[in-house]
Amino acid sequence: MRKASTALIFSLVLIFFAQAQSTTKYNISFENAVHHEAEIRVEFTNLENKVLEIRMSRTSPGRYALHEFAKNVYGVRATDGEGKELKVTRPNPHQWNVSGHDGTVNFEYILFANRGDGTYSQVDETHAHLNMPATFVWARDYEQRPIEIDFDIPEHLNWKIATQLKPLSETTYYAPDLYYFLDSPVEIADLYERSKKVGGQTIKMALHTKSTDREVDSYFENVMAIVNEQVEVFGELPDLDYGEYVFLNCFMPNASGDGMEHRNSTVVTNSKPLDEPLGETSIGTISHEFVHTWNVERIRPASLEPFDFEEANMSGELWFAEGFTSYYTNLILTRAGIRTPKEYVEGLAGGINYVFNHPGTQFFNPVEMSYQAPFVDAARSVDPVNRENTFISYYTYGSVLGLALDLSLRDMDGDKNLDDFMKLMWIKFGKKEIPYTNRDIEDALTEYAGEEFASNFFSKYIFDSRMPDYKALLAAVGIEFGKANPGKASLGTNIRIENGVGILTSNAIKGSPVYEAGIESTDEILSIAGNRLNSVNSVDEILEDYEPGDTVEITFIRWGQQKTTTAILMKDPDYQTKYLNDINSSQRQKRNSWLD
Repeated sequence: MRKASTALIFSLVLIFFAQAQSTTKYNISFENAVHHEAEIRVEFTNLENKVLEIRMSRTSPGRYALHEFAKNVYGVRATDGEGKELKVTRPNPHQWNVSGHDGTVNFEYILFANRGDGTYSQVDETHAHLNMPATFVWARDYEQRPIEIDFDIPEHLNWKIATQLKPLSETTYYAPDLYYFLDSPVEIADLYERSKKVGGQTIKMALHTKSTDREVDSYFENVMAIVNEQVEVFGELPDLDYGEYVFLNCFMPNASGDGMEHRNSTVVTNSKPLDEPLGETSIGTISHEFVHTWNVERIRPASLEPFDFEEANMSGELWFAEGFTSYYTNLILTRAGIRTPKEYVEGLAGGINYVFNHPGTQFFNPVEMSYQAPFVDAARSVDPVNRENTFISYYTYGSVLGLALDLSLRDMDGDKNLDDFMKLMWIKFGKKEIPYTNRDIEDALTEYAGEEFASNFFSKYIFDSRMPDYKALLAAVGIEFGKANPGKASLGTNIRIENGVGILTSNAIKGSPVYEAGIESTDEILSIAGNRLNSVNSVDEILEDYEPGDTVEITFIRWGQQKTTTAILMKDPDYQTKYLNDINSSQRQKRNSWLD
């Protein structure tokens, strides 16, 4: 018995020792923070007898385009377990190969980091804002190993650490594998911290800004109102991995506006001036990103599984994953009392106008718009593009389709609504963490609203690019949808006047009078309908004397040569959404159920 017990204990010790030896250990320090540098050291142990391939990510969770993070890595050095210098080679811009090691590689480098947002990292004397893929290298073939990271914080600073990583001590944190590690951003600063329990789990807010305790308390009240309303939509808070969710908010002049979701946290940044009140800074982003706790993080497209840190990630489901999340963004603010119903309703026109009047529907449906994410999601390019005519943001496209689906369901018998459909998606896919496809969404809608309804919605609006009947859908909830400027004439493309010369603010919009007249974005417009642009403040001053269908002459300069063309004016295409007070009981009941 004693021998058996001794053997068991010895076996457990060996297992523990092996696991400890196989843990990848990171250390980061900030001695040169004033110049935006971090010093990073990684210890890889218990390695196979082959070349160690060390990579810098090219993508980041929540982003779909490539971001070449390796460009900010320098001062690379590698040693073995005895401190012997090892040979490092570069097979490509994103990788370092280390050979001749003894089973241990200590990899050191300097990182330059000076963009504080949801994609990149920033180190300075105010904070260390770390998006992990932009900060830390990792080793191929060892992605499943657990990770420990120690943050070496300057003693003279009152910095605290906020992250979804599991704390092991005040400065050491743990991740079960590489994916969780790379999906766990960190904000280290002199933070305001607030927390509250929801259903036995903790919602935290770590806020880096200049403010007062009273402002922060009020802000956190709004955050919790948003959290509670969203829990109502999905029916429950997900089982958070370590029982906590943290908002990592950085509202500082040196930050860049952004929001980025992660499994148990979100990064929200804003370049708020120091002397500006906290108020409702980025509160819409807070609402959007927290919806992702369900929709994207757990109700997850199969096209994003597994997430590829080395290549762009393309998904045809972003109209739902990002777009329906966008639909709930402002709706939740309204239900939480942060926006009035009238403000919300009259703000709907912006998104509907953008989608309704966009020529991009001639080329791509919502699924195909979603495929464009690697080209548009904070992607970088220097060559001109024609997105004004070809691309509709899947955020906005999906949002107005979410509105149409919600109001369509509410117009059916049986008290149907989008909230309950999202609960169904949560139960079928999110709670079980089963990745879905577009056809799975259609099948779930068939289960919820019937085959005829689901097939009609998907065939017309998802797999094709037809537009729902917003006039009828909105009328059912006491909202008037109609032309914003009836009878007003338009050239269909915005023209900005600079130093007496008219310049298109974008490419000419396909089908517009300007487009049909052959005007290009590089042309310099001198006059419209005989009126010199140096004599007016805006083109509208000229067009107010004309009606749709009238012909006007346009004089412009192209490559130094003066030309003249004609354009037939169109009706102003903009719509408005008007909140009506004088409505019947059916409209009021539906509107209250929707907004309250």
